[in-house]
Amino acid sequence: MQAKINSFFKPSSSSPSPIADVSATTPEADDGLAVWEKSRNVIVNTYERRSATVNRSEVLKGCIGNPPLRKGSSFGSKNLSKKRSYTQFHLELGQSDFLLRHCSECGATYAPGDELDEKSHQSFHKDYMYGIPFKGWQNERVFASPSFNKNRIVMVLLETDSPAHRNKVQEVMKMMEVELGEGWILHKRCKVYLYVSSQRISGCLVAEPIKEAFKIKSPLEDEKRLKKESSSLPSTSIQFGNIVLQRQVSKRCRESNGKLDNGAIVCEEEAKPAVCGIRAIWVSPSNRRNGLATRLLDTARESFSSECVLEKSQLAFSEPSCLGRAFGSNYFGTCSLLVYKAQVERLD
Repeated sequence: MQAKINSFFKPSSSSPSPIADVSATTPEADDGLAVWEKSRNVIVNTYERRSATVNRSEVLKGCIGNPPLRKGSSFGSKNLSKKRSYTQFHLELGQSDFLLRHCSECGATYAPGDELDEKSHQSFHKDYMYGIPFKGWQNERVFASPSFNKNRIVMVLLETDSPAHRNKVQEVMKMMEVELGEGWILHKRCKVYLYVSSQRISGCLVAEPIKEAFKIKSPLEDEKRLKKESSSLPSTSIQFGNIVLQRQVSKRCRESNGKLDNGAIVCEEEAKPAVCGIRAIWVSPSNRRNGLATRLLDTARESFSSECVLEKSQLAFSEPSCLGRAFGSNYFGTCSLLVYKAQVERLD
């Protein structure tokens, strides 16, 4: 193709030049005016052969109306520096959790392979297992003691504290509702105790003022079993030379024996006086069995009333679960706990 173009612009040797035609002998050769007219009206086209490499910058300058090119782009070439997108493919081979996967620790359900879904699960899993991130406030009602190991308990009054304090409490409540149910834990008259450890809220206790509660009817054999377990606790430490290993004691609720209660709560008809109602108590899974709930209860007893320190007999639980009854029996030293029915009230 290039050879044909070159031959087109190459002048032919057989054809006479336009200048030669002017000087050729014609009938009007002697007429000087005719020679002058022909020499002035001849159009001579001169062609120059372009190089194979075109200066693209000059071509682009001549383009009118074209949008300016972005930095780093080139005329007529593909931009190879653009980030490529890759798609992750999965093979379905009959897996039960192919589309959705259930986390056995935090209970969340997420789609494996979905980057956004996996990041959301990782964030929720960390908050659930270790506690809600908390950097602290300038004005705090702090309770601390040497037994807390540089940790602290912060009390929040929902009726008078700032919106920032209440918003943080609401964030903790959403995590508690995963295990305890929704829409009943808080109201305006509640006092909230937050256990802060390593800049995370790893425990929470919600208390409210009450006037009366009812004692649980516990079988006599349960009382005997509890006293026997408390009096004959095995040693929790084993020593090998200079190394001492501390064993963690697991507390379990008693198994149902198929008798009267069968896991239900049966109370006495006569009401007992009570001052503080433990509406809800929660500890993050990774911090359980470390005494956080006991410290929260002790702090609530000491600070709930401004007049005096409450006795354990003045505390009552709101319809405790099986695990709650096991913890309460260990804390109070009896299976005959005081319980009350928590009323559902609006927070706003």
